[in-house]
Amino acid sequence: MARNKPLARKLRLASALKSNRSPPPWVIIKTKRRVLYTPTRRYWRRVKLKA
Repeated sequence: MARNKPLARKLRLASALKSNRSPPPWVIIKTKRRVLYTPTRRYWRRVKLKA
């Protein structure tokens, strides 16, 4: 990927990076371990972004 990215692409990549994390511990505690993982979790090698 290019070193110089357009701002729109950079924002999309940043958004994807932020959304790709497990739920915080307080959510797991509050839901009594019903919510343990995020179904939209993405592994960088398997699923490629259309950014």
